[in-house]
Amino acid sequence: MKPVRQTLCIAILLSIGIQPLSAAEDTRIMVKFPPMMEQHMLANMRDHLEALNEILSELSKGNADAAGKIAETRLGMSSLELHGAAHIAKFMPEGMAAAGTQMHHAASRFVIAAQNAELNPGKQAQRKVYKALGNITSACIACHQGYRVR
Repeated sequence: MKPVRQTLCIAILLSIGIQPLSAAEDTRIMVKFPPMMEQHMLANMRDHLEALNEILSELSKGNADAAGKIAETRLGMSSLELHGAAHIAKFMPEGMAAAGTQMHHAASRFVIAAQNAELNPGKQAQRKVYKALGNITSACIACHQGYRVR
């Protein structure tokens, strides 16, 4: 990470009350992957983050259906083959794999909430969409709080 970007990230973390941890203080479970598999998994997670950003962008425009399509193709159960999930899961502890599966299921459930919001728009439908989106990110958070690769 470039020094300016690293300094900015640390400043943001400190401003919201999150203290950076040294490796010795980090109590998350260290998961060892073969180097190529680790890079593949990290690329998948960056793509997941990009997909979440695209979903939020579509929702901000009122395009719940488009957000649902992104969720299913990039995060949902139908995206597993695209991401090589079966190959990566072999190297994961059971809890880490379960969090990943939970995230993929939550993304597919988000699609249903998004489709319902298109058919029956309103505040109640919006709340269900955002709750379903929160379920996706909750699974991400659970995994990232429990496991690390470095």
